[in-house]
Amino acid sequence: MTTLALLVALLFFLAGLAGIVFPVLPGPVLIWVGMLIYGFMTGFEGLTWVFFAGQGLAVALTVFVDYAATVWGVHRFGGSRIAVWGGVAGAVLGMVVLGPFGIITGPFLGAFAAELLARGSTRQALRVGVGTLIGFVGSTLTKILIAGAMLLWFFVVIF
Repeated sequence: MTTLALLVALLFFLAGLAGIVFPVLPGPVLIWVGMLIYGFMTGFEGLTWVFFAGQGLAVALTVFVDYAATVWGVHRFGGSRIAVWGGVAGAVLGMVVLGPFGIITGPFLGAFAAELLARGSTRQALRVGVGTLIGFVGSTLTKILIAGAMLLWFFVVIF
């Protein structure tokens, strides 16, 4: 049963890691769910409530990092509040219209368009769009590190 539980958990982990790179899937949440399913299948052997609470905090941290990195990228490059909302709207529309390609281009185009409307400067709008991309890349790398720490903790506990 432990081998089957580990295989199921690994499938969730892989889907979760894919979800970090392609945010159509809730990556860190899938990793946490994989750990929970493993726990149910093995009688929670070695997995305490402290473990799951810590993992839950790590998931919450990834949500915060996602938001904060986008806001930081826009503000760091001189963007307005409307550019932040444009980036968020662009991310949603980009995923719907362009799929995985829209995940990267959507926030850029949304922040660019919003900043262009707000200030009328193409140069500033381009700068803010680039800031959004930098925030996205930074948040993705940070989420990968957090997910790696989550998985490391899991494997240390079960082995």
